[in-house]
Amino acid sequence: MSERPLWTPDPERAARTGMARFMRLAGKRDYAELHRWSIEHAEDFWELVWKFGEVRGEPGLRRLINPGRMPGAAWFPEARLNFAENLLRERDASLAISFWGEDRVKRQLSRCQLYDLVSRLQQALAAAGVTKGDRVAGYLPNLPESVAAMLATASLGAIWSSCSPDFGVQGVLDRFGQIEPKVLFCADGYLYGGKEFDLREKNAEILARLPSVSKCVQVDYAGGFGDFLAPFAPGDIAFEQVEFNHPLYILYSSGTTGVPKCIVHGTGGTLLQHLKEHRLHSDVRAGDRLFYFTTLGWMMWNWLVSGLASGAALLLYDGSPFVGRGRVLFDMADAEGMTHFGTSAKFIDAIAKINLRPKDSHRLEPLRMLLSTGSPLVAEAFDYVYSSIKDDLCLASISGGTDIVSCFVLGNPMLPVWRGEIQCKGLGLAVEVFDEQGRALQGEKGELVCTRPFPSMPVGFWNDPDGARYRAAYFEKYPNVWRHGDWCEVTGHGGIVIYGRSDAVLNPGGVRIGTAEIYRQVEQLEEVVESIVIGQDWPPQKPDDVRVVLFVKLQDGLQLDEELANRIKKRIRDNTTPRHVPAKIVQVADIPRTKSGKIVELAVRDVVHGRRVKSVEALANPEALEQFRDRRELADL
Repeated sequence: MSERPLWTPDPERAARTGMARFMRLAGKRDYAELHRWSIEHAEDFWELVWKFGEVRGEPGLRRLINPGRMPGAAWFPEARLNFAENLLRERDASLAISFWGEDRVKRQLSRCQLYDLVSRLQQALAAAGVTKGDRVAGYLPNLPESVAAMLATASLGAIWSSCSPDFGVQGVLDRFGQIEPKVLFCADGYLYGGKEFDLREKNAEILARLPSVSKCVQVDYAGGFGDFLAPFAPGDIAFEQVEFNHPLYILYSSGTTGVPKCIVHGTGGTLLQHLKEHRLHSDVRAGDRLFYFTTLGWMMWNWLVSGLASGAALLLYDGSPFVGRGRVLFDMADAEGMTHFGTSAKFIDAIAKINLRPKDSHRLEPLRMLLSTGSPLVAEAFDYVYSSIKDDLCLASISGGTDIVSCFVLGNPMLPVWRGEIQCKGLGLAVEVFDEQGRALQGEKGELVCTRPFPSMPVGFWNDPDGARYRAAYFEKYPNVWRHGDWCEVTGHGGIVIYGRSDAVLNPGGVRIGTAEIYRQVEQLEEVVESIVIGQDWPPQKPDDVRVVLFVKLQDGLQLDEELANRIKKRIRDNTTPRHVPAKIVQVADIPRTKSGKIVELAVRDVVHGRRVKSVEALANPEALEQFRDRRELADL
């Protein structure tokens, strides 16, 4: 454990944050006291978030009913509001969206232009028969038009759902086919890695197999909705007021264990949670420039777009982050005055591997916060950020997910950053670490849980009328407690370390090991590009134990030999325990991952054991799975 933090906020800077202002309003002295109050007096806390976030709508008289039930608690049961109205508060000439399509396409929309575009879209959707509760789907790149289409959908009280254009036809149908959208937005094409991709053939095939769609709208990558808006002039938007838990978004689980779960998120819970995370935990202020590298197939897009409600301008990037050898996003940061840079742990690891030093080549003057998610950010990546990107910023490793369209643990601009640690538990979230028997742990590894209700819990799953699948997903292991599925530990600083997914935890000889503990060591070696580790049932004839198997992708031209394998094992043994050392190390050409960039340990484990992977459409590179099938290296001692 580090003796000193890597970064501590200047006291004057900390005092100017939204978190500090909120703390003063709540009458609390420090974050620990504020967090405790937000849990023990949750109704007062979320009411203050509503006021602090200047939510447009009527909160009603009651704040919470059935507070002891998970699921079953209901927040603001009498409230009425509209999500889009809260993101379109201003109608002036200030910047709303700046878009880069790699290094070739650039467009901007002011707040007035965005409002007018949403107004015309709302009228066009209404003319197409869209009303409250209908589903509108977007098969789109990360365009300004995608944001506008979502806002127009929400303005009518309809439900938005999206996929990115790198999804194959079956992957789109596995998702949209379940929710039966009335309108489908799709793009004519997109850019990636300097290449142009035509989507029209895929669009036609998808449309032919989605009988619920009565109107398909083609979006031009260069800008515009074709003739869809032609009959309509901009005017004042009539925002449909909906219930607090009225469905806003349908998101999808990204696993490979079957058809994706359709996770329904409510209007009020999503808005309050995002206002809290932006204004307090991320210190997003009016006029800030908020960026997250994401696609419409990842919940971070939904999180990013909510930044409009805090007065930030959205910086949208569509394409490969490695254009210009990883420099394009930093070019964008300088050109656009980026204040918040959001990315994945994988991107940070990749640019560290090529020794990119933005600190030397870019100014990054307004940048105050760097956010990372998608997988655990290892301690060495913290060192890299401060040595090679910028030494005066809040590095916020964050973790939550599609399930709550937000974070359980995340950053705090008033707290120090400790090497390898997520800064804190989120306000209003009763996060704890449980052992197998449901006992709370401190300083030991266990399951990340939440023991009290919170507003951004899903409304439920689509087509799950009795809630059985919803309850089974989160509440089966610990009754009345949300089990998130992360393997983690609370540190002595009150921070959190995530060691990987708990369902992928290795268990050799009955000792539970988080996969991230191994990745951290292996991927520090220059020869290793990335890796994936599983537990293989052993012996195969009568498996009563597992052995650790590590697969490595090496730098181009390198071969795994005995010398490198021994160095990998030695590094793991020296920095962890002998239990962590893999029994087998196998070289592969690629590591399979989901569309949002997460490696898929469970899918690899299934292939190794000869089991079928049920939903390969969830993968960005499904062909990579074949490398793990019938490996002779895994058939012997």
